[in-house]
Amino acid sequence: MLKGTRRGVIHRLQPVSIHGQVSLDVFWIDPDDPEGEIRHARIGSEDAPRNLEPGDHVTMHYLMGSVTRVTRE
Repeated sequence: MLKGTRRGVIHRLQPVSIHGQVSLDVFWIDPDDPEGEIRHARIGSEDAPRNLEPGDHVTMHYLMGSVTRVTRE
């Protein structure tokens, strides 16, 4: 996907610190996927709502095939 959005449901969140820069590993499920495959994206902590929790319905924003931002639906 060059640019666009996709719906998702948060499965798990994991903060990651790389050289002091905090990022967020987001594990999510596409609700339209019958197999329920868990997908993964790493984004900056500033690119996701602060009170995001497992089970939240979100929109994954893509650019050049990578998730760049997560917003709550």
